[in-house]
Amino acid sequence: MSDFISDFWSYYIAAIALIGIVWCVWLLFSQRKMPKGVSTTDDTGHVWDGDLRELNNPLPRWWMWMFLLACIFGLGYLALYPGLGSYAGMLKFSTQGELAAHREAAEKTQHQIYAKYLNMDIKQVAADPDAREIGQRLFLNYCAQCHGSDARGSRGFPNLTDNDWLYGGEPETIQQTITKGRNGVMPSFASTIDAKQAGDTAQYVRSLSGLSSDPIRASRGESTFKSTCAACHGANGKGNQALGAPNLTDNTWLYGSSEATIVDAILKGHNGHMPAHEEILTPERIRMLTAYVWGLSNTGGAAK
Repeated sequence: MSDFISDFWSYYIAAIALIGIVWCVWLLFSQRKMPKGVSTTDDTGHVWDGDLRELNNPLPRWWMWMFLLACIFGLGYLALYPGLGSYAGMLKFSTQGELAAHREAAEKTQHQIYAKYLNMDIKQVAADPDAREIGQRLFLNYCAQCHGSDARGSRGFPNLTDNDWLYGGEPETIQQTITKGRNGVMPSFASTIDAKQAGDTAQYVRSLSGLSSDPIRASRGESTFKSTCAACHGANGKGNQALGAPNLTDNTWLYGSSEATIVDAILKGHNGHMPAHEEILTPERIRMLTAYVWGLSNTGGAAK
C-alpha cells in the first residue's frame, strides 16, 4: 500500500487494525469471569427446541486460549507482512516482488530451452519444427489478438502470411518491429483537399492496382495524388518501406479498396500502432517469434 495520497490514510488504516485487535483481547479478558451477582445457572431467556436454554456461563478456557492465540498470530503477521498502512513488514514481502522472483525463475528455465537457437540463423530457426511450435505459442499469446490466430490479419491489421510488408520482411526488420513497435500515421488532408478531389484521387488510386475506375475522374485525381500523396507513397504509388507507406499498386489493402474507404483515409487519415514488446518479452522470445513470423510468408522456413 505505497500509493496513499497522504500519510494520514496509512496511519488511519494501521490504527484501525491495531485497535481492533486490542479491543478483541480486552473483550476476551472482560468475559472470562462471571460478573458479581450473576450465577452460572441464571437463564438468559433464550430457549430452543422447547427445553434447550442458554445459561450465562463464562467462556470455555480452550476457546479463550484459541481466540487469544489468533490475536497473537494477527499481530505477528502484521509485524512480518504488509498490512499496517504503508508499513512494508519485517520480511519486506510484496506481490510484485514475488511475481518478479517467479518470473526470473521461469526465464532461467526458458533460457535453457532457447539456448540451442541463439547461435542459429533466424531462417534456420524458422525451419526447426520445435522452434516453430514455440514461436506459434508465443504468437497466439502476444500477437493473435490483432493479427488473428491464423496470422492473416483483419481490417487495419496486416496479413503476416503474404509477402506484402509495410516496413520490410527481412528477419532483422521483423525483429525490430516486434522489439520497438511501429507507428504508421496517414495524416488527414481534410484541410487541403475537398470531398470531390478526394473522390477523384480515390479513383486514381484504384486505377493504380488495376481496379475498376472512372478514367476521367482518375485523370483529375492524378495531379492531386502527385502533389499530395506521392511524398510518402512515391510518384508511381509503390510505397516507401522506410516510412511504412503502403504500396498502392498491388491488390493488398489494409483498410479496404472501395472509393468510400479510400476517401475516408484521405480526409480522416489513419493511425496504425504496433506496440513495442521489448518490455514484455525477453530477447530470446523475440527472436523465436521473429523466426515464426518470418516463416509464415516463406514456405521454405515454415509451413503456413
